[in-house]
Amino acid sequence: MTTPIAHPPETLEGWYALHQIFRVSKQSIDPARLERMATGALTGLNKSRTGKRSKARTESSEGWSCMARLIGSSSDVMAIHFRESLDAIASAQDALRKTELGKAVESVYSFLSVTEAGLYHITAQLARAAEARGGQVGDAEYTRTLAGRATAERESQQVKRRLYPELPANMPYVCFYPMSKRRDASQNWYTLTLDERSRLMQAHGITGRRYSGKVQQVITGAIGLDAWEWGVTLFAQDPLDFKKLVTDMRFDEVSAKYAQFGDFYVGKIIPS
Repeated sequence: MTTPIAHPPETLEGWYALHQIFRVSKQSIDPARLERMATGALTGLNKSRTGKRSKARTESSEGWSCMARLIGSSSDVMAIHFRESLDAIASAQDALRKTELGKAVESVYSFLSVTEAGLYHITAQLARAAEARGGQVGDAEYTRTLAGRATAERESQQVKRRLYPELPANMPYVCFYPMSKRRDASQNWYTLTLDERSRLMQAHGITGRRYSGKVQQVITGAIGLDAWEWGVTLFAQDPLDFKKLVTDMRFDEVSAKYAQFGDFYVGKIIPS
């Protein structure tokens, strides 16, 4: 027997995230002034997080904001916000709109999501255990065991870094793109068994770990929040590592068969 086909993996969530893509609406703004305006906006956004003047890289339990000048795009600026609640994301959105930068740009695209750690392996283990003892997913023993495993995962430093990421100090380049899993009749991610999805995601994670120290990756979940299902934000010291990582991952079975990608936005972090 196999685990239930339609059973989703359990997930852990952390900060809400908002990616905003802007285009300058006033053609007279030169790049240097645009960066000064972005720096000024960041000072206010991050000051409100801690109650004092602070840089975007300062660790905060309430999140942070950063901005990047987009390169090779029809748009000009990308703002990235991480906050502890959806209401706090709304406050950041409103605050940015009131700044000099906010008044000089127009919104082209936005992506709302929340940092996410998928517990594929743990969920598959517990589903198999429930089946073996004659129980089912969601019963009292499953729920009790899951709560304990999820708490332990949330307390691990690795998971904390995924749910509450810091802006890396020595990785000035950033790449963002949304993605979804295919739901075609012959290639439907959501009809695979939980064990199969767990196997594919483990193999995918091995590819990503080969770039540890070169690329910092932030995965955010957007199901129910956006038309796309996930957002991927990458930071790197060398922008060529974006190309190499995404190329390698596309040869993983999970991406080759089931991944769909949106537009890519690449730029350089504006110092705060």
